Amino acid sequence: MNLDHPQPAGKWTSRLYETEADLLQMQGLLMEGRSQTNDWHYPHIGDLNFWFFMVACHLSPQEFIRLWQDDEGKLVAYAILGEDPTFDCQVLPEYEGCGIEAEALAWAESRLTELIQQDAHRWGGRLISGARQDDVKRISFLEAHGFQRGEYAEVNMICALDGVIPEAVVPAGCLVRSFAGESELSNRADAHREVWRPWTVGNVSDDDYAALMTLPGYDRQLDVLAVTADGVIAAYVNGWIDPVNRIGDFGPVGALSSYRRQGLTKAVLLECMARMKKRGMKRVSVSTGVSNDPGLRLYESAGFKIINEYHEYGKE
Repeated sequence: MNLDHPQPAGKWTSRLYETEADLLQMQGLLMEGRSQTNDWHYPHIGDLNFWFFMVACHLSPQEFIRLWQDDEGKLVAYAILGEDPTFDCQVLPEYEGCGIEAEALAWAESRLTELIQQDAHRWGGRLISGARQDDVKRISFLEAHGFQRGEYAEVNMICALDGVIPEAVVPAGCLVRSFAGESELSNRADAHREVWRPWTVGNVSDDDYAALMTLPGYDRQLDVLAVTADGVIAAYVNGWIDPVNRIGDFGPVGALSSYRRQGLTKAVLLECMARMKKRGMKRVSVSTGVSNDPGLRLYESAGFKIINEYHEYGKE
């Protein structure tokens, strides 16, 4: 479909993901794209890192990620086919609407057909993608290719870091600190599992979490925990930073059910915000479901404001 962009000079080629050098290029694409557009046209590199992590845990980046390069070898687009199944494609502004999106979707659907033949129970559901509510071109592309808007939606929120960040207040005996690393790896992974299971994002082993720590962009000082007096990781946040656009991002954020509504999640958010500010970030983003009233109240209490919405689109 013609999305009103001229054909860029030269011709792209595509190949499957190979090494970590490709992940670094994917991160660079998102930061470059954001610098040319706005805070929501492209995902944060923290979103990419966690999507990549899920593929690396349960699938294989070399089979489920495809890259597009220009005639000089620069990465201009990538696509990810994930579990459930999900499809995402990101293209640099000057290449949007020139045919890469259609190539990417054709690749994903062809791969999905193969997977359904192997395991229809695992791969036979609707193919899920999504778009920001103000991304008219992406919505038009999805609808033109058989996707329909689903029920799920998220709000995208931002908090400026130019003011004084309040100090975290926690119950007596609790401590807000960085994840200690290998010595509490099992406890950290277990806290993540308890919050997110039975969803796919919760299917993370101790070894998987150790692999997350090796990804470029992971910073253990931004893996902030609220720990009780008896050593329970009661709440946590994974923080990520984009040094080009000076914006941080939170995700995942979680608290054990028995420790909610005690100020612990807000405490880890505030501490992580303070650390991001010291690293030169000017603002921080987070997303949550539109119907997640407790989450909305939490983020608003920490200074976040709703800026945009992300809508799910599905195809049978």
